[in-house]
Amino acid sequence: MAAAQTGFGAFLSVYLTEQKWDQTAIGLALSIGTVAGIVTRLPAGALVDAVHAKRTPIAAALVLLGVSALMIAAWPAVLPVWLALVLHAFSGSILTPAIAAVTLSICGQNAFGERIGTNARYASLGNAAAAGLLGVAATLSNRAVFLFTAATVVPALIALYWIEPHQVDAEQDHPALLHPKVRRQRHGHPWQIFIRRHLHVFAVCVVLFHLSNAAMLPLALNELAARGRAAGWVVSASVIVPQALVALLSPWTGRAAQRWGRRPLLLIGFAAVPLRALLFVPLPSAPWLVLFELLDGVSATVFGIMLPLIAADLTRRTGYLNLAIGSLGLAASLGATLSTTMAGWIADRFSPQAAFLALAAAGAASVLLIWIDMPETRPSRRPVAVHA
Repeated sequence: MAAAQTGFGAFLSVYLTEQKWDQTAIGLALSIGTVAGIVTRLPAGALVDAVHAKRTPIAAALVLLGVSALMIAAWPAVLPVWLALVLHAFSGSILTPAIAAVTLSICGQNAFGERIGTNARYASLGNAAAAGLLGVAATLSNRAVFLFTAATVVPALIALYWIEPHQVDAEQDHPALLHPKVRRQRHGHPWQIFIRRHLHVFAVCVVLFHLSNAAMLPLALNELAARGRAAGWVVSASVIVPQALVALLSPWTGRAAQRWGRRPLLLIGFAAVPLRALLFVPLPSAPWLVLFELLDGVSATVFGIMLPLIAADLTRRTGYLNLAIGSLGLAASLGATLSTTMAGWIADRFSPQAAFLALAAAGAASVLLIWIDMPETRPSRRPVAVHA
């Protein structure tokens, strides 16, 4: 899944430029994909909650992902590309909560953190491996990148077929594992999750986290390039370094979240974002920029694990886990979209240093909100019945 998603990153802009698209048309297409991702977060989460066999929406989303890649490769015209990016956004909105739901059904809530950490490790390795393989494919042609992306869906579907979900007794574990009809009878309607005040508190923290984080590396790289110090290796290294750290730390972080609780790790991971922004204020040279990206690896590790974990904690009375993940994903998308606009405006109107200080302030606000109003959500550990 991670490998298939990688093809829709930087390779897309290069391919569309090769197809004689101008920058305005490329920007509009990417914006359509972004808006589609925002709009589909909540409906996708609700859809996954409404389906008991979670492998079904995963399979459908993977097929949509493959179809969208083939459409871009075969018909790089305006309408097919727009439709492909909408399909890609919808498939991504489905895959995130559905993978979490299948993971929970395999391991139960007690081991959910460690398993989510292992998932994050494989996602990072998948991103890194795919980036290398897609780079080789691009030497043949940029169209080959999307054909390769579509091909990666096939082994993903085969792996999905081998998964045996529902290994945990739903009656003894999380109500998200119950059949949707049983869950509705016992726990009411999905909208009840929004009564939980701390879901809203965490959603605001997520918005502030991404408001601080999303524009930071692009802004730093742009300023480095403006000073003529952006060597080709810097972009690659600034992506590879945090991804390697995510792969290294994720399983340990998942175990630590189960052992020590969510709140200490949240504070550490979220505090890494404003600290990184402050380190960028002096506009460091390329080696220092890459070194500071280690902090991005720390924050990315914590955020990637805590979002599904805290969503599971806050829905253990209702069971609407996937809708909660979708709502937090919506918060993340909104924060990231606002981040690039805000940072760009401040940098142009005042200075890059002022933009980094503003990003640091947003990150510090998220840490302060966690400190003041985000309680520990880890449930008490209990024995879980697992089917033979």
